[in-house]
Amino acid sequence: MIIKINDYSDVPIYMQLRNQIVMGISSGELAPGEQLPTVRALALEIGINTMTVSKAYQILKSEGYILTDRKNGARIRPEIKKESELSEENKNELMRIISEAKISKIDRESFIRTIEDMWK
Repeated sequence: MIIKINDYSDVPIYMQLRNQIVMGISSGELAPGEQLPTVRALALEIGINTMTVSKAYQILKSEGYILTDRKNGARIRPEIKKESELSEENKNELMRIISEAKISKIDRESFIRTIEDMWK
């Protein structure tokens, strides 16, 4: 998986890293049980501080996406818990996106079509 960091984004680098790993899991690009690079290796590869990678991994672990241990490093969880609905944080983010679409006069059908295309 190729990680792309946008240095000019308002999104902190550790969240960009976290988000891209979650998207990789969702798309199947990162398989259950797959080994992730070590903190040091990933930091060196994308040119960021090791503490930034460590923070992203800690968040992913607390959210239940990865497992970590000193012996085996970080791996994608073989079984990720299934939620029946979005978290409040994700609902708020989705509401922000919907609000921006409404302000931009994007029609509902076009918006839903975009979601359906992205869901695939």
